Amino acid sequence: MKLENDTLIRALLREPTPYTPIWLMRQAGRYLPEYNQTRARAGSFLALCKNPDLATEVTLQPLARYRLDAAIVFSDILTIPDAMGLGLYFADGEGPKFERPLRAEWEIRDLTVPDPDVHLRYVLDTVSQVRRALAGSVPLIGFSGSPFTLACYMVEGQASSDFAAVKMMLYQRPDLLHHVLNINATAVIAYLNAQIEAGAQAVMIFDTWGGMLSHAAFGEFSLAYTARVIAGLKREHEGVRVPSIVFTKGGGGWLESIAAIGCDAVGVDWTVDIGDARTRVGARVALQGNLDPAILLSSPDVIRRECGVILERYGRNNGHVFNLGHGISQHTPPENVAALIETVRGLSGGYH
Repeated sequence: MKLENDTLIRALLREPTPYTPIWLMRQAGRYLPEYNQTRARAGSFLALCKNPDLATEVTLQPLARYRLDAAIVFSDILTIPDAMGLGLYFADGEGPKFERPLRAEWEIRDLTVPDPDVHLRYVLDTVSQVRRALAGSVPLIGFSGSPFTLACYMVEGQASSDFAAVKMMLYQRPDLLHHVLNINATAVIAYLNAQIEAGAQAVMIFDTWGGMLSHAAFGEFSLAYTARVIAGLKREHEGVRVPSIVFTKGGGGWLESIAAIGCDAVGVDWTVDIGDARTRVGARVALQGNLDPAILLSSPDVIRRECGVILERYGRNNGHVFNLGHGISQHTPPENVAALIETVRGLSGGYH
């Protein structure tokens, strides 16, 4: 089925577009009252993720409200380690945690790659259902956490301010961390390819914690494994290109290195000037970003001004996907999201 709106795909492939496409990280989330109602019906965040009917429902909710150029499947980056048996759960107000984080060497050596068709079937079913429901209106994005970001949670057991446990392993027992990362890379490749086969038309790798590494450690423990994932991805499905996006939060110092691993687009956070990023990476990749999510807590006038700055800094170049520099805040007024999307739609045509 041919896409009615393929603006995102063309932008990711650095082809001409009539305007700058926009979608938002975490666009289906707690800032939307309808999402909160569906989540209440599900009983918990994890129950919502694991129910394909409800996950499809919330994936589509923001597209019913806004003129977005893509849907992103509703799921979580930690589905893979949960499928490995680490016991994912969500404590109220505390974020994701694992019941059985990796503490002993035997636990690490016993890790196995989950079969996505079996252990992550609920995600693939959601992808298939969403793709059918979209009926070719806009493309569907699938995603995964990066091998390193998954390892951070698997070793720490939860998010951390300093990730002391994973850094201790990195410096004292790099062999163990490399073992985890090898398993994770194989799992991420299988998982993303399964999403592509189920209907995802673009895929994104979230390297949420790569930015907290030293320069040398980033290359060895994060980027090398993300590059392995990119190399293992299906580049086409049913004769159609499937673009890939890599986003490293805090990765502005390594844009050139990230752009060189073979992905189609690089996501940038708000600490990077997108015009400078464009100059640095040239025409090798598309760029995605990069409004500070906090700006959406302000006013429509401020949002319009700041959107204009980003569009002007990117300039008259192909290959820009407008997005936030990270996920949308749960405290964002929905009307401010509408102002953002309409501003990008209204202003960006002048740059194409």
